[in-house]
Amino acid sequence: MSTPAPKTPPPAAVPGLRRLVVKVTCGVEAPERLSQAITVAAMAVAGGAEVSLWLTGDATWLATPGHAETVELPYAAPLADLRDTLLAVAMVTVCSQCAARRDLTEADLLPGARISGAASFVEEVLADGVQALVY
Repeated sequence: MSTPAPKTPPPAAVPGLRRLVVKVTCGVEAPERLSQAITVAAMAVAGGAEVSLWLTGDATWLATPGHAETVELPYAAPLADLRDTLLAVAMVTVCSQCAARRDLTEADLLPGARISGAASFVEEVLADGVQALVY
Protein backbone atom coordinates (compact mmCIF):
# COMPACT_ATOMS: atom_id res chain seq x y z
CA MET A 1 0.00 0.00 0.00
CA SER A 2 1.49 3.34 -1.04
CA THR A 3 1.43 6.37 1.21
CA PRO A 4 -0.68 9.20 -0.23
CA ALA A 5 0.94 12.55 -0.82
CA PRO A 6 0.55 14.88 2.18
CA LYS A 7 -2.44 17.16 1.94
CA THR A 8 -1.85 20.88 2.23
CA PRO A 9 -4.30 23.43 3.58
CA PRO A 10 -6.36 25.19 0.93
CA PRO A 11 -5.47 28.78 0.04
CA ALA A 12 -6.56 31.40 2.57
CA ALA A 13 -9.42 32.70 0.45
CA VAL A 14 -10.98 30.96 -2.52
CA PRO A 15 -14.25 32.62 -3.59
CA GLY A 16 -17.22 30.26 -3.27
CA LEU A 17 -15.26 27.43 -1.62
CA ARG A 18 -16.98 26.22 1.52
CA ARG A 19 -14.44 25.30 4.20
CA LEU A 20 -15.03 23.56 7.50
CA VAL A 21 -12.57 22.83 10.30
CA VAL A 22 -13.77 20.24 12.81
CA LYS A 23 -11.81 19.83 16.05
CA VAL A 24 -12.48 16.70 18.08
CA THR A 25 -11.39 16.73 21.72
CA CYS A 26 -12.77 13.40 22.94
CA GLY A 27 -12.10 9.74 22.36
CA VAL A 28 -13.92 6.48 22.93
CA GLU A 29 -14.93 7.63 26.42
CA ALA A 30 -17.53 9.87 24.69
CA PRO A 31 -18.63 7.75 21.71
CA GLU A 32 -21.66 9.87 20.80
CA ARG A 33 -19.71 13.11 20.66
CA LEU A 34 -16.85 11.42 18.80
CA SER A 35 -19.24 9.87 16.28
CA GLN A 36 -21.13 13.13 15.81
CA ALA A 37 -17.94 15.05 15.04
CA ILE A 38 -16.69 12.50 12.51
CA THR A 39 -20.15 12.18 10.95
CA VAL A 40 -20.45 15.96 10.52
CA ALA A 41 -17.00 16.14 8.93
CA ALA A 42 -17.83 13.28 6.54
CA MET A 43 -21.20 14.80 5.62
CA ALA A 44 -19.53 18.14 4.92
CA VAL A 45 -17.15 16.40 2.51
CA ALA A 46 -20.11 14.70 0.85
CA GLY A 47 -21.76 18.12 0.54
CA GLY A 48 -18.77 19.53 -1.33
CA ALA A 49 -16.98 21.35 1.47
CA GLU A 50 -13.22 21.43 1.93
CA VAL A 51 -12.75 19.77 5.34
CA SER A 52 -9.93 19.80 7.84
CA LEU A 53 -10.29 17.43 10.80
CA TRP A 54 -8.18 18.12 13.90
CA LEU A 55 -7.81 15.31 16.45
CA THR A 56 -6.81 16.38 19.96
CA GLY A 57 -6.73 14.70 23.36
CA ASP A 58 -7.84 11.09 23.17
CA ALA A 59 -9.26 11.69 19.70
CA THR A 60 -5.66 11.36 18.50
CA TRP A 61 -6.03 7.58 18.75
CA LEU A 62 -8.55 7.72 15.90
CA ALA A 63 -5.64 8.31 13.48
CA THR A 64 -3.94 5.06 14.55
CA PRO A 65 -4.77 1.55 13.36
CA GLY A 66 -7.44 -0.40 15.21
CA HIS A 67 -8.94 2.24 17.48
CA ALA A 68 -11.94 3.42 15.46
CA GLU A 69 -12.86 -0.22 14.90
CA THR A 70 -13.50 -0.64 18.65
CA VAL A 71 -16.26 2.00 18.78
CA GLU A 72 -19.77 0.63 18.45
CA LEU A 73 -22.68 3.03 18.60
CA PRO A 74 -26.23 1.99 17.74
CA TYR A 75 -27.79 3.82 14.77
CA ALA A 76 -24.44 5.39 13.80
CA ALA A 77 -22.33 4.72 10.74
CA PRO A 78 -19.22 2.66 11.52
CA LEU A 79 -16.61 5.10 12.80
CA ALA A 80 -13.78 3.33 10.95
CA ASP A 81 -15.59 3.78 7.61
CA LEU A 82 -16.11 7.51 8.21
CA ARG A 83 -12.52 7.90 9.37
CA ASP A 84 -11.21 6.14 6.27
CA THR A 85 -13.26 8.42 4.03
CA LEU A 86 -11.83 11.48 5.77
CA LEU A 87 -8.27 10.15 5.57
CA ALA A 88 -8.74 9.76 1.82
CA VAL A 89 -10.28 13.14 0.99
CA ALA A 90 -9.90 15.58 3.90
CA MET A 91 -6.92 16.94 5.77
CA VAL A 92 -6.63 14.94 9.02
CA THR A 93 -4.28 16.42 11.60
CA VAL A 94 -3.23 15.14 15.00
CA CYS A 95 -2.26 17.77 17.57
CA SER A 96 1.52 17.73 18.05
CA GLN A 97 1.41 18.06 21.84
CA CYS A 98 -1.31 15.41 22.10
CA ALA A 99 0.73 13.04 19.93
CA ALA A 100 3.86 13.64 22.01
CA ARG A 101 1.98 12.93 25.26
CA ARG A 102 0.94 9.58 23.77
CA ASP A 103 4.38 8.80 22.32
CA LEU A 104 2.94 8.89 18.78
CA THR A 105 4.95 9.86 15.72
CA GLU A 106 3.80 10.17 12.11
CA ALA A 107 5.04 6.59 11.61
CA ASP A 108 2.30 5.46 14.06
CA LEU A 109 -0.48 7.17 12.13
CA LEU A 110 -2.63 5.83 9.35
CA PRO A 111 -1.78 7.01 5.82
CA GLY A 112 -3.36 10.40 5.18
CA ALA A 113 -2.90 11.72 8.73
CA ARG A 114 -0.25 14.21 9.80
CA ILE A 115 0.96 15.84 13.01
CA SER A 116 0.95 19.62 13.39
CA GLY A 117 0.70 22.23 16.12
CA ALA A 118 -1.54 24.95 17.44
CA ALA A 119 -0.14 27.62 15.13
CA SER A 120 -1.36 25.65 12.11
CA PHE A 121 -4.79 25.21 13.69
CA VAL A 122 -5.09 28.93 14.42
CA GLU A 123 -4.00 29.80 10.88
CA GLU A 124 -6.66 27.49 9.44
CA VAL A 125 -9.56 28.71 11.57
CA LEU A 126 -8.75 32.41 11.12
CA ALA A 127 -8.66 32.21 7.31
CA ASP A 128 -11.44 33.90 5.36
CA GLY A 129 -14.47 31.76 4.62
CA VAL A 130 -13.82 29.13 7.29
CA GLN A 131 -16.39 27.74 9.71
CA ALA A 132 -14.92 25.98 12.75
CA LEU A 133 -16.72 23.48 14.99
CA VAL A 134 -15.35 21.98 18.20
CA TYR A 135 -16.66 18.75 19.67
